[in-house]
Amino acid sequence: MKCILLMLASLLLLGCKKDLAAPIAQPGDSLYFPPPGNTWAQISPASLGWNEAALPALYDLLEQKQTKAFLILYNGHIVLERYFGRFTADSSWYWASAGKTLTAALVGIAQHQGKLDIGNRTSQYLDQGWTSLPLAKENNITIRHQLTMTTGLDDATGDADCTQPACLQFKADAGTRWAYHNAPYTLLDKVLEQATGTTFNSYFRQQVGSRIGMDGTWVRVGYNNVLFSTARSMARFGILMLHKGKWQDQTVLPDAAYQNSQISSSQPLNPSYGYLTWLNGKDRHMLPTLQFVFSGSLVPNAPADLFAALGKNDQKLYVVPSKKLVVVRMGESAGNVRMAVSSFDNELWGALNQVIR
Repeated sequence: MKCILLMLASLLLLGCKKDLAAPIAQPGDSLYFPPPGNTWAQISPASLGWNEAALPALYDLLEQKQTKAFLILYNGHIVLERYFGRFTADSSWYWASAGKTLTAALVGIAQHQGKLDIGNRTSQYLDQGWTSLPLAKENNITIRHQLTMTTGLDDATGDADCTQPACLQFKADAGTRWAYHNAPYTLLDKVLEQATGTTFNSYFRQQVGSRIGMDGTWVRVGYNNVLFSTARSMARFGILMLHKGKWQDQTVLPDAAYQNSQISSSQPLNPSYGYLTWLNGKDRHMLPTLQFVFSGSLVPNAPADLFAALGKNDQKLYVVPSKKLVVVRMGESAGNVRMAVSSFDNELWGALNQVIR
């Protein structure tokens, strides 16, 4: 009997030692999806082993660069949240072209629902004559070309935002030229409205906004349809993309193959571009307004697996799957005015690398 008791005691002791040796879960390791409203779980930078001594320099840079809102999430939990000037968590700001990535997600939802096919020609939804091209050339343009910025339409006609047929002129055959051209992208809104039978705002709210607790309204500004929302709502969309279209127990973006294509090289001309989404870590990239191929990745200081929604005047939504991060920056131009990518991307990630370990 004593032998049996001794053996049991030994086994229990070994079990305790095994438990003590097991790694302790980091705060925030579990997936977190914030509920509707302002309640949001937070964790400290110290709990993640980040370098808090580098935070003042990061905040100084953000303030110098006219930032209004800045957030970093780890697995959905807020780690850093800072607002500048009179801007608050309840203030809304424009996404500019960062809204392109959300539009691409809505196209994927519509395709899964059978309301459209990205391989279909655009004229099936906008009718013939939506451009000034000969019919044969116009019929070569598909929704996929709109998603990948390869319509071949001339982006240098004087107003790259103009969606009138007179402004949409032939430059190259569809699929043979990459150019960051707002007009063909903007017309995806009308494609979605024709395909779904509802307004673009309504479709956004039904399919994404209401399902993830996201505020925001698309507002017509000139030819463009621009999303205005709080910084936290931009972060919610980042969480959705980080977790591959899932939100708690529901799948908001149901087409996994489409979503994977959205954050993968969509064509060989500019491998740093997916479906209206910028990609880091590729061997070359192109930039808006330039017909030049640059060597190296888009943001050298950032993780290679980063993908991003980027808008004019440095509206930033970065998603980094390897680090479980979502980073949001809203504000005025950081100084180097660009339509999407700017020198501030690399400068900001240089500062973030001093903080994030």
